[in-house]
Amino acid sequence: MKTVLITGANRSIGLETAKQLSAKGLFVYLGSRDLEKGQAVVKELNEKGFQNIKAVEIDVTNPDSIAAAKNVVESEQGKLDILINNAGILGTNPQTASETSIRDIQNVFDTNFFGVISVTQTFLELLKKSDSPRISNITSGLGSLTLHSDPNWKYYNVKTAGYGTSKAALNAYTIVLAYELKDLPFKVNVIDPGYTATDFNHHNGPGSVESAASFIVKHTLTDKDGPTGKFFSNDIEDEIGISPW
Repeated sequence: MKTVLITGANRSIGLETAKQLSAKGLFVYLGSRDLEKGQAVVKELNEKGFQNIKAVEIDVTNPDSIAAAKNVVESEQGKLDILINNAGILGTNPQTASETSIRDIQNVFDTNFFGVISVTQTFLELLKKSDSPRISNITSGLGSLTLHSDPNWKYYNVKTAGYGTSKAALNAYTIVLAYELKDLPFKVNVIDPGYTATDFNHHNGPGSVESAASFIVKHTLTDKDGPTGKFFSNDIEDEIGISPW
C-alpha cells in the first residue's frame, strides 16, 4: 500500500484529496496543525467507511513539528511515497505592493514557501526509499507571471503582494527541485486546483472541491513516464491543463 502525506488536510481541498486517495487504496496521513481537529475529522471519515487514514500533527512553520511528523511516518511505514504540500494561507486583504507590510508578506511566505521547503527537505529521506516518489506542490494561477502580465487574463486585476508572489516563488523552487531529482524516479510538479469555492476564500470561485481534488490526484498519481517540473492548472481549458509560468 502506498503512503501519502497531505499537509493542511483537515478541511476543504486537502480533505477531499485525502478522501479520494484513500478511496483509491492509499494510506493517507492527514496533516493538521491541530491534532485534535485532525483526529475529529478522521473519526468522521472512519464512520463513513474510510479506514486507511490517520491524523498527524504538522505545522509547516515549526521545524520541530515537521520532524515529529517525519518520525511518525518513518516508525510506522519506513518510507513515504507521496508528499502533497497543500497547506497555505491567503494573508491579509487587500495586498497592495505599496502598503502591505513586510511582516504580513513574510507571514504568508513562511507557510506558502518556506514551509514547503522545510517539509520537503525533512521528508526527502523517506521519499527516496520509495520506488516511485511523488511531490506535488499546490500552487495557484495567481503565481503565474505570464498570466499576470496579460491584460486579457480573466484574473488580471487580482494582484496580491504576498499570496501571489509566494506561489510564484514556490513555482520557481519546484523547477529547481525537479531538476535536482531528475535522475531519480521522482516526479515533482506544481498543481493549481483552480479557483475553488472553499473556506479559504469565503466560498467564492466557480470550482468544486471534488473537481479540485480530482485534478490534484490525476497529476499526482502518474506513472514512471509521467512529467516532472511542470505547472498544471485546473483553470486551463484543455485536456492536459499545462499552465504558463
